[in-house]
Amino acid sequence: MLYHQIQFTKGFTKQFKKLRETQQNRFYERLDLFKKNPNDKVLRDHALKGNYKGCRSIDIQGDLRVIYYIKDGRVIIFALIGTHSQLYG
Repeated sequence: MLYHQIQFTKGFTKQFKKLRETQQNRFYERLDLFKKNPNDKVLRDHALKGNYKGCRSIDIQGDLRVIYYIKDGRVIIFALIGTHSQLYG
């Protein structure tokens, strides 16, 4: 599935700036992979439940996750980035 646009929320950008450089670089690697093939098994993309119903999550590295959602069926909005406990705890 090809998306026409990728956007980042202010919350995502704020959280992203707090990450170590190696984590930021890994995010960019995963973003490139996501753009080429959002279904790549390395991303471990899955739907979320509860407070994040309607959103999806992908793995970046170790315990680092990104929560995103799809707007209007074609715009990817990266909403949050953080560890599992930061996002879900």
